[in-house]
Amino acid sequence: MKVLLLFASLLMVCVAAVPKPDEVLKHNPLEHDSKHVDHLANGHHNAQYDHEQFLGEDEAKTFDQLPPEESKRRLGLIVDRIDEDKDGFVNLSELKRWIEYTQRRYIDEDVDRQWRQHNPDGNETISWESYRREVYGFMDALTKEEQEYEENGISYKSMQTRDRRRWGVADKNLDDALTKQEFTNFLHPVDSPVMADVVLTETIEDIDKNKDGKISVEEYIGDMYTPLAEGEEEPEWVISERETFAKFRDTNGDGFLDREEVRTWIVPKDFDHAETEAKHLIFEADNDSDELLTKAEILDKYDVFIGSKATDFGEALGRHDEF
Repeated sequence: MKVLLLFASLLMVCVAAVPKPDEVLKHNPLEHDSKHVDHLANGHHNAQYDHEQFLGEDEAKTFDQLPPEESKRRLGLIVDRIDEDKDGFVNLSELKRWIEYTQRRYIDEDVDRQWRQHNPDGNETISWESYRREVYGFMDALTKEEQEYEENGISYKSMQTRDRRRWGVADKNLDDALTKQEFTNFLHPVDSPVMADVVLTETIEDIDKNKDGKISVEEYIGDMYTPLAEGEEEPEWVISERETFAKFRDTNGDGFLDREEVRTWIVPKDFDHAETEAKHLIFEADNDSDELLTKAEILDKYDVFIGSKATDFGEALGRHDEF
């Protein structure tokens, strides 16, 4: 508590000029997990995940402003686009290609926006110093204590260190400047095979709370589940996850996940994210079990695809240029 009070008083001096860690995170999001890991949230199916995968991350934020009938109408227009052969059915391949399209659209739009922001002169590359100065330049006026002050386990210093390492991995020709493709890998490492090792490192760092280089079962569970009260009885799914850790994750049986065991967990070989998500959506909506979705079946489960007022998802439905 004394430490927190000390850091709080230090930060009060420059609170008006210095962004909070979460504000810097919004400016430069840190990704660390493979996409399929997020399909469960605190033991429950993560509906938000489905909405993002179907619509794209930037397309999934304002659905709560649309009445159900209007959202269904716009979803129907999306279904018409997904049904490429116009046979009245959405098959696995069509749905998979749509999910891949929404993923790519989000990445391309995000990279274009940040490329323009960090490269207003339209140069071929962005240097690390230029990027650091814009994103972390405020740190030059901070004391060491202020740079290392943690909020929600994140400090300015650790964020800059992580970005510097990620930048170095993305920089394939080692000129300390990134082309647009390298910048894409830097911003979205989860979607780039060449960044797999740094994603693995970041994942371990995020979950490994005691920083011993490996993940215990408690750290593994803690990344997915937080009890509402001290002494709360663990739900069945947590007990099941403990068994999964012991039987399938911890392959050498030493009670911890080492680097290779984490790699197998978050980057399984031959895992096709888009196909897995497409199969899941078909399973959720395929009422007659023919492995094909009609427009009626999709509209009947529109909340699965585009959310509801409770989820705040569905910005794609608010794009006037598409509807």
